[in-house]
Amino acid sequence: MNISSIRKNYLKDHLNEQEAGDDPIALFGNWLDDAVKSGVCEPTAMVLSTISPEGYPSSRVVLLKGLDNGRLHFYTNYTSNKGRHLNENPRASLLFFWGELERQVRFEGAVTKLPAADSDEYFLSRPYESRIGALVSRQSSVVVGREDLDREFARLFERMKSNQEEIIRPEYWGGYALDPLSVEFWQGRANRLHDRLRYTMTKNNWVRERLSP
Repeated sequence: MNISSIRKNYLKDHLNEQEAGDDPIALFGNWLDDAVKSGVCEPTAMVLSTISPEGYPSSRVVLLKGLDNGRLHFYTNYTSNKGRHLNENPRASLLFFWGELERQVRFEGAVTKLPAADSDEYFLSRPYESRIGALVSRQSSVVVGREDLDREFARLFERMKSNQEEIIRPEYWGGYALDPLSVEFWQGRANRLHDRLRYTMTKNNWVRERLSP
């Protein structure tokens, strides 16, 4: 397969300083709203990149589940690879790519665990089956086969339904918040001369710069 000739000319939109404004969180909120209203597939999907203790980058897709006071929230198993990475090195990047809009946004910053009460509240808002799934999964651990997961899910589902048990959040599962120190917006443009605006937090203020494509 020859993939070297696959290319697209980006013509949908532009990004200038006047329209972008001084607050990257407000701009991100507008772009996220555009993605939702445009019917983008999984508009809250983002690539979370962490660093392993050995220094290797590791990336995976997670879902944005909250945006509060400029901090981006996501939830996971604390014993997963990403959980262990963040425990060792609490810094990460988040990347949103909305191909239908020819846009991407990249965040870099420090990560902290959310309060237990916040994680409890979100966990209880999840579908019943998803909460059982969190009990079944020992995320990132090796399993013999899919059948073992399905069998354990069915066992727990029947037991909890029969006993009308409430499923509470396990201690190894919860939320994180990324506090951005840098936010970069990318808007595809013609001739590969894309628009890039980067906001950097400096002395409690955002500094905006245009970057060469």
